[in-house]
Formats: sequence, C-alpha cells, structure tokens
Amino acid sequence: MAPALVASIVHGAHLTAFAIFWLAVATDLLDGRVARRFGESSPLGGFLDHATDALFVASGLGAVAALGETPALLPPLVVIAFTQYALDSRVRAGRPLRASSLGRWNGIAYFVLLGVPVVRDALGLGWPPAEWVRAMGWALCASTVLSMGERAVAFVRQGRDESPPAEDAD
Repeated sequence: MAPALVASIVHGAHLTAFAIFWLAVATDLLDGRVARRFGESSPLGGFLDHATDALFVASGLGAVAALGETPALLPPLVVIAFTQYALDSRVRAGRPLRASSLGRWNGIAYFVLLGVPVVRDALGLGWPPAEWVRAMGWALCASTVLSMGERAVAFVRQGRDESPPAEDAD
C-alpha cells in the first residue's frame, strides 16, 4: 500500500490517502493478533511486520516531506532506525525483535505524524498548520536519534556482557 499512499499524497487525492492510511493502521493492529491466535507467529513474521510498517511510514512521511510538511531527514532516519533495530536484535540469527521503550513510542509516533496531515487534508481542516506538523517532525527526528543512541549503547554493553571472560596470564 505504500506506493499507493505516496501517489495519493503527492497528487492531492486526500480521501484515497485517508482510506489507505486507515486500512494500513487497521491491518497492522490485527495481523499480529491473528497470527498469535492461529499459532502462526514467528521471529520472521515479527520482522516482516515491523519492516512493512517502517517502509509504509517512511514512504508516507517522504511524500509529506516532498510537500514541505515534515523534515526530509525523517524518512531516512526511520529506515536507519529500523535497520539498527533489526541488526542489534540479531534477527538474522532467528531472534525476535527487541524494542526499547522510546523506540516503541517512536514507532507509534511515526504513524501519528503521518496520520495528522492525511486526516487533516481529507477532512478539509486547516488545523494543525503545516508549521506545527513540521515542528512535530523535528521533535521526532530528535527522539529517533536519541533512541538510536540508546540502542547503540545497550548493544555495546550487551556485547561486553556476552563476551567470554579473559584468561589470566601467568
């Protein structure tokens, strides 16, 4: 749905963007529950779920940034933060993703920030103004960088804790 969302935002098809956004939110809220209910959840499924979320919001925020309403820095930060999240969770080794508290809130905030102009424009509202959306985007850039820093520090500490003890030299 990401390409359709981008096209609808860029071309001013506000109701289409609105419908796509809310369909993505609804399916995101339901897919994990359905997978767990039927015993189909897995580390790979969790990774793919988060990857599609990151791609969707980064693409949508990129379209909103192209219109000048969010910082152009935010979409690549979303992708970099997700990549770091996947790598330091050791997802390639089959481990489930481990979200930090700030990272979890950022993930929600990406959807909220994308939803604000999409909903505002679909409903024909003048509020919040583009300047406020842009300010929220810069705040989210800052919290994303902070979250990435926290994850990097935790990863380094974890690596030290997992390393084998040094042998005493005689």
